[in-house]
Amino acid sequence: MELRILGACPLDCPDTCSWEVTVRDGQAVGLRGNRDHPYTRGALCVKVNRYLEHTRADDRILHPMRRVGPKGSGRFERITWDEALTIVSDRLTEIVREHGGEAIWPYQGTGTLGYIQGSEGLAGWRFWNALGASRHDLNICSTAGNDGLRLTNGTPAGMDPETFALSRLILLWGTNTLTSGHHLWKFIQDARANGAYVVAIDPIRTRTADQADAHLAIRPGTDAALALGLLNVVLEEGAEDTAYLEEHTLGWEEFKAEILQYPPARVAEITGVPEEDIRALGVRLAHTRPTGIRATMGLQRHEGGGAALRLIACIPGVTGDWRHPGGGVAYSTTAHVPLEVDSGEHLLRGPVRTLTMTRLAGQLDESVKCLWVYGANPLGSSPDQNRIRAAMRREDLFTVVMEQFPTDTVDYADIVLPATMQTEHMDLHQGYGHMYLMWNEQAVEPAGESLSTTETFRRLARHMGLTEPSLHESDLEIAEGLLRGTPGITLDLLRKEGWARLDVADPFVPFTDGFPTPSGRLEFASDRAAAAGLPRVAGYVPSRTARTAPADREYPLTMITPASHTSLNTTFGNNPELLRRSKGPRVMVSAADAEARGLVDGAPARVFNRNGEFTAYVEISDRVRPGVVAAPKGHWPKLSPGGANTNATVDERDADMGRGAVFHDNLVDIAPL
Repeated sequence: MELRILGACPLDCPDTCSWEVTVRDGQAVGLRGNRDHPYTRGALCVKVNRYLEHTRADDRILHPMRRVGPKGSGRFERITWDEALTIVSDRLTEIVREHGGEAIWPYQGTGTLGYIQGSEGLAGWRFWNALGASRHDLNICSTAGNDGLRLTNGTPAGMDPETFALSRLILLWGTNTLTSGHHLWKFIQDARANGAYVVAIDPIRTRTADQADAHLAIRPGTDAALALGLLNVVLEEGAEDTAYLEEHTLGWEEFKAEILQYPPARVAEITGVPEEDIRALGVRLAHTRPTGIRATMGLQRHEGGGAALRLIACIPGVTGDWRHPGGGVAYSTTAHVPLEVDSGEHLLRGPVRTLTMTRLAGQLDESVKCLWVYGANPLGSSPDQNRIRAAMRREDLFTVVMEQFPTDTVDYADIVLPATMQTEHMDLHQGYGHMYLMWNEQAVEPAGESLSTTETFRRLARHMGLTEPSLHESDLEIAEGLLRGTPGITLDLLRKEGWARLDVADPFVPFTDGFPTPSGRLEFASDRAAAAGLPRVAGYVPSRTARTAPADREYPLTMITPASHTSLNTTFGNNPELLRRSKGPRVMVSAADAEARGLVDGAPARVFNRNGEFTAYVEISDRVRPGVVAAPKGHWPKLSPGGANTNATVDERDADMGRGAVFHDNLVDIAPL
């Protein structure tokens, strides 16, 4: 018997594809993109095409395990679920009794973005709130940009990416669309068929930049300066939309004064983009309506990242593009989704502290007695890798990891609990790069003894004698609760069709009824920003790497860590075929920087700074400018030469807003091995 089961990709990607699983005699034998879904259009990415293979991998964790070797050795013995639940229950009870619930750090990541099983729905947080555990600030991905956009627009939400098909000028700003969300490219192609001009603004000449009409190779961390320079040209051209400015914005005269401080010549010095290119794009921006800007998360992973998104969102306020279908900025569509997440706040008996995801190295101190990791691989994905490794060696730290594969983080666990994969459980998803809700129906039985996130916490709650009804809700009951605020979208509809468009106009134009700011207008100047100690007026806040000249630096090269084409964060980092295609850890270096250091193409080199070092194979390339190097993220440290990856060199410090991470604000040097 053969069945067609509708589902959705769970991974941390804006496209959140709708997929179809073919099941024959209880086994998943085929996977393809859903041809009926308006955004997926039948295609999956090179990574997810291998998802069924990944579920059957030889190194899949299939049973609960207990550590039998030193922490970090990865030596475990198989135990039963009853043994695992007893060990975990006893330790959690003891920790709460002796140290209080705040001694528990539930460290949840974006391994799945599901609203039932994953981070979007804060899966497991009812249980943690019942114990009074510390809050977890899941800030690693997009918080600086989110906060910057809120200051300008009142929300990170903006354009429907499908409306890029209507754009006449498209700025792909700090985003490698063909690697990190390739379904958008179909809509860009539709726009180009109607004469649209596409510009990639990126420190690297990426796959996407190769396909664009123009590429501006900007210095990392100087994006806000470029935005000001482009607007300076708009003003020179007299092309600001005066009616829109008067009717829909606040603080224009203050912001105009800021723009006038950044003529193209000055901006060229800051950004490294030739003045003539700034002027040419500025003129095009001045006279092309609508202009759509796609800016994604890599853009804001530096010390001025929040300010950069705050300012980029101002551009369509000056040009009036927010009024047009196909105009504005697309960053994340999540805030358009009206799902009602219930994380059990009512179960807290009082205030608890907040621990920050990107501060694991510094905050995993003696006050934390239990680290519970799920949907995350911090030893592969978080800053300051060496200090995290040292902190996780503590013998008094009880570490539980819910996982599918033996990651570097698993090697430091005391208890490992096997987790289901997407074909093995139910979930509800939204794409943060489109306007659809998707349902993921369970296609097959869980492999081995693996359990879903929700079932693991239900069993643990029962084992600990916790009787709060919300801790025992089924997945379908959780889904019904989530959908209470979604007009016209029911669980029955989603289970039947697999997806539904949000209840918004098509084409969708945001902010037609005003902006969700205190003034109801787009705010070039913000009292909220001033109250938070930030500049009142949107402006350029340089990254740390952009503040100093190479000659004045101890480590002269700016390193950025773009997404790999063959892994998603560290997901698929152990897939043999995708590992082969990645050709191992690489660092792209300009010919000038390679010659100055005696680096040889294809040879291993040591990339280092005061935080640590990792080994990568040199790729001498004109895709990066002198002074900038690029080392794709996602490699597992233990599968890499030298046992480290890029995050061994990344600082544990904050961006200007949201305590965002600074992966692309990193100074290093390189030496041959």
